[in-house]
Amino acid sequence: MEKERLYRISLFGAFFPIVVLIILLGYNVFFVYGDNALGGSNQFILLLGAAVAVVIGILNKVPIHTMTQEIYNNIKSTSGAILILLLVGALSGTWLLSGIIPSMIYYGLNILTPSIFLPACVIICSLVSVAVGSSWTTSATIGIALVGIGSSLGINEGLIGGAIISGGYFGDKMSPMSDTTNLAPALAGTDIFTHIRYMLFTTIPTISISLIIFTIIGLNLETVGVSDTSAIQSAILERFNVTPWVFVVPAIILIMIYKKTEPLVALFCGVLLGALFALLFQQNLLLELTQKSSLEFSALYKVIMDTITTSTQIPTDNENLNELFSSSGMSGMLNTIWLIICAMAFGGVMEAIGALERITAFLLHLFTSTFGLFASTVMSCLALNVTTSDQYLALVVPGKMFSKAYARKGLAPENLSRTLEDSGTVTSVLVPWNTCAAYNSGVLGIPTLTYLPYAFFNIISPFMTLLFVALNIKIRRIGDKQ
Repeated sequence: MEKERLYRISLFGAFFPIVVLIILLGYNVFFVYGDNALGGSNQFILLLGAAVAVVIGILNKVPIHTMTQEIYNNIKSTSGAILILLLVGALSGTWLLSGIIPSMIYYGLNILTPSIFLPACVIICSLVSVAVGSSWTTSATIGIALVGIGSSLGINEGLIGGAIISGGYFGDKMSPMSDTTNLAPALAGTDIFTHIRYMLFTTIPTISISLIIFTIIGLNLETVGVSDTSAIQSAILERFNVTPWVFVVPAIILIMIYKKTEPLVALFCGVLLGALFALLFQQNLLLELTQKSSLEFSALYKVIMDTITTSTQIPTDNENLNELFSSSGMSGMLNTIWLIICAMAFGGVMEAIGALERITAFLLHLFTSTFGLFASTVMSCLALNVTTSDQYLALVVPGKMFSKAYARKGLAPENLSRTLEDSGTVTSVLVPWNTCAAYNSGVLGIPTLTYLPYAFFNIISPFMTLLFVALNIKIRRIGDKQ
């Protein structure tokens, strides 16, 4: 049935919904809404793209039930990510109220000067992401704090986001605890440790180049609006009880994640611990926010609940901190969740009508050389990140389609698994309507198109893997000694 559906749809029919989607999204972002396109217009355009794909499906005699069922399955598969997003919104609120994020900013200002901030960001996020196996968790924890520190130093938010994303995806790609690091070798037919060792050949040069670029930028950085960090620190001290004890909370959460605790459980514990530490260490602030003469249970309950679910604003005498010390809680994640649901609807229809298989098959037969095979793999991963808005499909579909082709060329399976990661895993965060980009953009508060030019690790990775193929460097053949 899959083969029959694959050849029923024409190449033009497979590409048409994508072309319509890209044109509409481009007009939406660049000519009308700009960074505000995530507020709803992009979401509806994804549904328009899905509607176009439905029409193509009907013309190709694909049952409506088949298309709607695939949409339901796609949306169902994102339920875990949606719950995680809601908890991340709640966590950012309670970690602000408890003084965790302000304390990180306060102490960070003592050690992170503008000249070393960007490469330090990359290294810190790399280490955290390797330890926890998740770029998403890295952004939601240390990433949020680094955005605060960088903003306080007056560093461009695009540069901050690019450094965080570069480091986070280095770890996501290399950690044995990462789901994509386990998925790619499983699809290609190799083991995880062979896969990780083989990725080092392209990943180490890429992260090294990224660090060099960030270091050069940092050494030539001119900060704007922040000349004396002591003024920022004084403003923080006026509003919060800054103490290293609050770091117990992120330490516990990182340990839980390292011990492979379910992310939902770890984040939920982080929310509750943040609320508890607010009661323990920020009583003066809570008293002010309740607008009561004493700490009453009902007033405290309302402040904490509002922080978790809707919004919290803690005004200071410093304008930079006023925007930073505000949180939208769970409600702040709703636009991102809306985007994910609509993206999954589009990807579901494209999968159901056979468009994804048709496009991948076209790319598979586009080139016959070894370089062409690698290039078509890279193109497939990029195309699927754009069209399906899902990182996992960008690994799964090419992994299934190309595994036999690599074997026929006598190429060891780790070539495919490395290419999947170098092009599928790391570029997902560069596509504004992809779930990975929507998540990271929502968590960090930095639009995708703002950090995209500075996510050097993610941009360079696909080119690095193709450079190694072109120069025939570390292209292992079946039977070669490891």
